[in-house]
Amino acid sequence: LRGPSMAIETACSSSLVAVHQACQSLRMGESDLALAGGVNLMLTPDMTIIFSQARMMAPDGHCKTFDAAANGYVRSEGCGMVVLKRHSHALRDGDRILALIRGSAINQDGRSNGLTAPNGLAQQAVVRQALDNAGVAPAQISYVEAHGTGTSLGDPIEVNSLREVLLENRPASAPCWIGSAKASIGHLESAAGVAGLIKTVLMLQHREIPPQLNFKRLNPLISFEGTPLAIPTSLQPWLGGTPRLAGISSFSFG
Repeated sequence: LRGPSMAIETACSSSLVAVHQACQSLRMGESDLALAGGVNLMLTPDMTIIFSQARMMAPDGHCKTFDAAANGYVRSEGCGMVVLKRHSHALRDGDRILALIRGSAINQDGRSNGLTAPNGLAQQAVVRQALDNAGVAPAQISYVEAHGTGTSLGDPIEVNSLREVLLENRPASAPCWIGSAKASIGHLESAAGVAGLIKTVLMLQHREIPPQLNFKRLNPLISFEGTPLAIPTSLQPWLGGTPRLAGISSFSFG
């Protein structure tokens, strides 16, 4: 391997930013094959102590994404990597293609609401940009793997931002499920995005949408009433359109 090699540090969005950069490298012809992903190891207690003192972490050690009882996130360790090639080259080489990345986008808040307060308008903008880059209409998306950290502030801002975009020209007959791997495996921080990407690829393969763990009652600041958006509470067949299209969100610090 002799192409560009770099470490990317954008906190919790690092691994998806790495995937985005790898896709750009492939599109420019800078690379013909790319390995992208992230790893997170907790080698000292320092950051856990800081996050605990900032009251960012769930006291009971359970991530309750989208739930009324959500009270913080749960740190975890892990590693995830994906192998990326241009679609035409993968077809030419007879590779086993698990999924196709149609488009991606990254942005930043600009004037921020603060270190940990998400910016809903910035989130809407980056989702719209990703859809535009992919040539996909919001109503074509039938699943979104959300960042979904399990905080009482962040979850509603993210879901309500997704709602603003996903409901554009969406008929009532076109459902869209929203989930997050963090309730099942915790927040892998620098590897969180690629964990969500791998989960989504597996869902596409199996054509099933798993239930959201630790979800009992919707956060009162989130409303899906009268919309085809929902959190899965049981295993669902993925019946979306052809092709089945999903989105993946990953956010960092403001």
